[in-house]
Amino acid sequence: MRPPDLSDLEILMLVAQERSFRRAARLRGLSASGLSEAVRRLEESLGVRLLNRTTRSVTPTEAGQRLLERLQPALGEVRAALDVVNGFRDSPTGTLRLNVPGIVARTMLPPIVAGFLARHPGVTVEVMAEDSFIDVLAAGYDAGVRYGERLEQDMIAVPIGPRVQRYAIAAAPSYLAAHGTPRHPRDLLDHRCLRHRFLNGVSPAWEFEKAGESVRVDPAGPLIGNAIEVLLAAAEAGQGVISGFEEQLAPSIAAGRLVPIMRDWWEEFPGPFLYCPSRHLMPAPLRAFIDYLKAEQALTMEQA
Repeated sequence: MRPPDLSDLEILMLVAQERSFRRAARLRGLSASGLSEAVRRLEESLGVRLLNRTTRSVTPTEAGQRLLERLQPALGEVRAALDVVNGFRDSPTGTLRLNVPGIVARTMLPPIVAGFLARHPGVTVEVMAEDSFIDVLAAGYDAGVRYGERLEQDMIAVPIGPRVQRYAIAAAPSYLAAHGTPRHPRDLLDHRCLRHRFLNGVSPAWEFEKAGESVRVDPAGPLIGNAIEVLLAAAEAGQGVISGFEEQLAPSIAAGRLVPIMRDWWEEFPGPFLYCPSRHLMPAPLRAFIDYLKAEQALTMEQA
């Protein structure tokens, strides 16, 4: 039996992870037909079917699942071994795969990634933005960005972005003129509120804090969703009160399309962290990215 090609094995892992040839193809910058051909070639080489394919989904067969369970750590060791030569270059090469929340992708990561790529042109950065709480390492990412309460144990955690953030609350001038301005968090129970819901179905309560007093409310309203753009548009159109990261609402507030409400109740919380496994052989692109983040944080502290 001819040994399988390493790139075909990596394609198998990516397709199985994404449960889709199309999504995997977008990540790889290849055609879905090219990925399908690579998996077919691998199956012919091994003499066994590895993926079940339907028009709606792609799932591993029992043989494919057994192979993937052994393949992931093995390919990780191969990448680490090949990455050793990066230590002999002036600047590393390779791919850095990151999984980050939507707020980080929209407001914090763009200038960081731009500066990093300018310093390390040999690195390709793949960023997937999602707000569901997956095991990013098991999914094949080099590192993830999460907030403190979501960090896994025994991980390296490096600050990224602002170290203090706030949840803001606001409404359009037209809404406040028609319905009045809430003065206390519990007043929101009598208002139309626009709610965020995660893909897992959870719609978190709105939390507030002032002078040591904490208040949680679970208001109702005409719109629930996971797309901040839709919620913002509805809020600006006067359809209700919106709550979200201050960075998300700030442009609308600055333009006068939204009016901040109860600023003295806005809850503060620590900013996010980049986290990755604590391991001796860290991929060179990830090591360079961590060094870049630490240097940027040090520069920010000097300028403060």
